[in-house]
Amino acid sequence: MLDFGLTRTQAKVYIAIARLRLAPVGQISKASKVRREDVYRILPKLEKMGLVERLLGTPTRMRATPVEEALSVLVKHEEDTARERVSVLKAKTKTFLKHFERAPRLELEEKTHFALLSKRESIMTKMLTMMKKAEKEFDIVFSRSQITQFIHTFADQLEKIVKKGVRIRIITEVPEYEDSLPRIMEERVSSGDSVDLRYTYLPSSHYMIVDFAEALISPTAERNMTEISSLWTNSDSLVGVFQGDFENLWHNSISWKTIETNAVPEKIIGFMEQLRPTNHVIFVYDNPEAKYNVLFNYLKVGLEKGEAGVYVATDENPSQIREAMKRFGVNVEKYEKTNALHILGSEDIYIIDGKFAMTTTMNMWNKLYNEALKRGFEGLRATGEMACFFKHNLIRELIEYEKALHRTLDIPMIAICAYNANMLNRSKDPINLYSELSRAHGTVLFTGLDAQLGRMEIRKI
Repeated sequence: MLDFGLTRTQAKVYIAIARLRLAPVGQISKASKVRREDVYRILPKLEKMGLVERLLGTPTRMRATPVEEALSVLVKHEEDTARERVSVLKAKTKTFLKHFERAPRLELEEKTHFALLSKRESIMTKMLTMMKKAEKEFDIVFSRSQITQFIHTFADQLEKIVKKGVRIRIITEVPEYEDSLPRIMEERVSSGDSVDLRYTYLPSSHYMIVDFAEALISPTAERNMTEISSLWTNSDSLVGVFQGDFENLWHNSISWKTIETNAVPEKIIGFMEQLRPTNHVIFVYDNPEAKYNVLFNYLKVGLEKGEAGVYVATDENPSQIREAMKRFGVNVEKYEKTNALHILGSEDIYIIDGKFAMTTTMNMWNKLYNEALKRGFEGLRATGEMACFFKHNLIRELIEYEKALHRTLDIPMIAICAYNANMLNRSKDPINLYSELSRAHGTVLFTGLDAQLGRMEIRKI
């Protein structure tokens, strides 16, 4: 009960009384292991707090208020104390500010400053201060989750600076499917032209710039700015670098008013270009067209970047995949001739002689990766259709393999494991299987959702 405002000895005495139900001081002292004289000293305080009551008689006996009721009493006491403390602080704030404003100001030469902010509270305070100082321009590059959280947190202040005539420009990543951000901005901030929103693919970092004069910068776009240390600066040179980056992103970004969230081919290519070594992706498809659109674009992007590619076929044989890839526009002969592209069957790497051996498969991937590097390729992109595991009733082995592959991807290899949705749905426990496979991949869940792949969903796991 220490968290509820009692001292250690007060808590011992109260708990002893509560367990004894009704007891004299001697028994309370023995049960609580608190000296008798200390029990006598503590009891009046517990009585005053409403936690125990004294029954008249000889000897005097004590009875505890029921625990649930006692905790409610303590919580209320803490609430009252907190309200009183806040009230006092508010009064002191007014007094302090009144005296501070009367004091003479010291005019110092303005200098360039840098500040590393590591606490969430300090970062939030700096954001608010920067917004209050904004006079002309407020530029932001945030992830969708961070910009949504930012708007909800600072809606009142954003509305104030809009009314003051400040222009707000926001850049965030392309929406995955339904785009709720414009509606949120209109409801919480402004419905006018003073707030402009554009989309791009994930930038390398998060930052915000006020009036081309100061910036708050996060070193990564992987986490929200308030979760990690951020750098604030008013250095003309550094602010200029990020302002230039912002203007470049802005010039090449897409207005939310014109973007088509179902423009899947462009979206696929953009996503594939973002993939980096060690990314392990699960792709669920329900028809061949969706599969070709995603996996062929995935390999094509890598081949054009100087990476090697491996396709493991299960739904069709390698010859059928080769022909489909040619129709898609991939120069298969050219890439196979230079050993940039390998189209294999499941029996070449997964189910060899009717059996699956994880060590053998892992060694094959390592061999393919090392051969790609020796031939001068930048890395390896691999994709495999996983239907063969379902056909051979190797579901448990499949899950263990996916988990092991995810742990092994500390080499610069990108992998997309392709799953036929119909086979997943026909398994004994599709929901749990889908959940386990998602966790085994960990980086991204990538799903095509209709016959024309007219929808696409990308989720971080």
